[in-house]
Amino acid sequence: MKRIVPASLKLSKIKLLRFGRDFKPDQEVILRDYLAIERTRLANERTLLSYIRSSLYLMLGGIAFFQLKNFPDFKYLAVLSLVFSAIFFIIGIYRFTVLKKSLKRLYYNSESKQQKK
Repeated sequence: MKRIVPASLKLSKIKLLRFGRDFKPDQEVILRDYLAIERTRLANERTLLSYIRSSLYLMLGGIAFFQLKNFPDFKYLAVLSLVFSAIFFIIGIYRFTVLKKSLKRLYYNSESKQQKK
């Protein structure tokens, strides 16, 4: 079943893809709500970067453990570190996309309510 989207809603979706979004005071979303959405979006990006940073540190640790020739038992720790590195990266990307989609849905819903009036 294909959903028909009005042209005005398509235009507003294109506006959301820009880096900085302009606030228009005649919208239903008041400035406080708009700033809260922006703050949450920036926190989401910061959290993604934290997951990536942790993943890189675990990967570097795993590579360093592989380089230790005198300690062959550390190979298991190296593999475990690399596995956790991949898991951290996947979890970070997943959480980022889920929150980003829910924020877009919230913002789109508020814009569509405003357009119906």
